[in-house]
Amino acid sequence: MRKLTIVIPTYNEADNLPALARALWELPLPDTRLLIVDDASPDGTGELAEDLSRESQGRLSVIHRPGKLGLGSAYITGFRAALESGAEAIGQMDADFSHSPHYLPGFLDMLELSDVVLGSRYVPGGSVDRRWGAGRKLLSGFGNAYARLILGLRIRDATGGFRVWRRETLHGMPLDRIRSNGYVFQVEMAYVAQRLGYAMAEAPIYFEDRRIGQSKMSSKIQVEAALRVWQVLWMHRHLTPDQRARLPDSDGRLS
Repeated sequence: MRKLTIVIPTYNEADNLPALARALWELPLPDTRLLIVDDASPDGTGELAEDLSRESQGRLSVIHRPGKLGLGSAYITGFRAALESGAEAIGQMDADFSHSPHYLPGFLDMLELSDVVLGSRYVPGGSVDRRWGAGRKLLSGFGNAYARLILGLRIRDATGGFRVWRRETLHGMPLDRIRSNGYVFQVEMAYVAQRLGYAMAEAPIYFEDRRIGQSKMSSKIQVEAALRVWQVLWMHRHLTPDQRARLPDSDGRLS
């Protein structure tokens, strides 16, 4: 079982974070750590995370950022910290229970045969919240299909944010070149991983609407994401598997 660190960006998630931490620690994954990246939440999420950290016996740590700096940069910050701490698998998920923790053991099993496992709403067995109306389903499906078409992505769910990466995969990716800071960050990471030749496996999930709090998605964010897909294509279209970064071996040599 790989040593797992789950990166969770937060902004105003004080009502969700304690229950999520409990749910994650109840999983049959004894070597799981949580890394909260909080963007100065005005509802006190950062302070609450610090309280959980003191009670967690080293299972939770917090990165405090000075303001609302964006989802993409929060994940990159968390990924780098997780790699530096020696995590062997790095997960990413929302703090609002849209991504159910109970899928994680299965993700780790699949990670033994792939480089990254993606929770997918659009493979057989996957689905979205039953309360979604036709308009929202159409918008979500169109945005995902649009990104897949422009970038030639082979995965079915390019915009989902529930993923587990091998350490070697994230280390091999040019994180300093990832520029997306909104929801298209998920698309950019998937496209870069595909260009570099990493094996991506999709696991079916049920995507539930957040239980508490307000969604941070807006029409402005969706329009920006559609435009950003073309920038992602332009920036990374020449990447090849030969451009993966290499990990040093036990003697400090690159392998």
